[in-house]
Amino acid sequence: MRRYLLVDDNLAFAENLAEILRDAGAEVVMAASGAQALELAAGARFDALVTDMRMPVMNGAKVVHEIRRVDPGLPALVITAYTGEADLLAAREEGLLAVLPKPVPIETLLALLGSARRNGLVAVVEDDGMLADLLSEALRQRGFSAVTAQSVAEAGRLGGVKPFVALVDLRMPGEKDGAALRLLLERSPRLPVLVMSGHADAMLKFPATRTFSKPFDMDELLGAVEGFWR
Repeated sequence: MRRYLLVDDNLAFAENLAEILRDAGAEVVMAASGAQALELAAGARFDALVTDMRMPVMNGAKVVHEIRRVDPGLPALVITAYTGEADLLAAREEGLLAVLPKPVPIETLLALLGSARRNGLVAVVEDDGMLADLLSEALRQRGFSAVTAQSVAEAGRLGGVKPFVALVDLRMPGEKDGAALRLLLERSPRLPVLVMSGHADAMLKFPATRTFSKPFDMDELLGAVEGFWR
């Protein structure tokens, strides 16, 4: 039986959602605040976290960030009635499974929670926003979460999360080939990296790294990701 931590200061909404999740066969523990959620996460193991975004004192993004200090491998999903740029930014920075609107699309929620993998966070460093989104969605469909960066500077902030593998474009605008790769490996020398590039000359500079030439086979890339997850 999968076990979820549900955080929402709206008790009626939380109880209704918890009942739906329990009817689907899950165990649900509810918290009315971020502080209570942190206490619960410190004393128990959950398969996924579901939190409202807008709550007093500690919003959903902060809840995810703080709980990840206690349990770095916990998959997290945010629900909000006010989906906007701030929510999307939080998703990118915290590596959420998804940001879902209220009212919650139940089938989508159940599918995401049912396939969510602990310790399944993937770092995606890709300056092409459309490709980064495509990769994130493909990973999500397999139960992985993705945290994305579209520049070397953004890759520098990935030190706050703990991915089990990184997908890295070798050539980023205005930077030397492999700049993002070198930065990640300086900070996490043991982090497995799968390199993506549309430039054969760039890939020749990194012969010891497994590379995927653009356009690559998505299933092959995802299969390589699967090989590093445990």
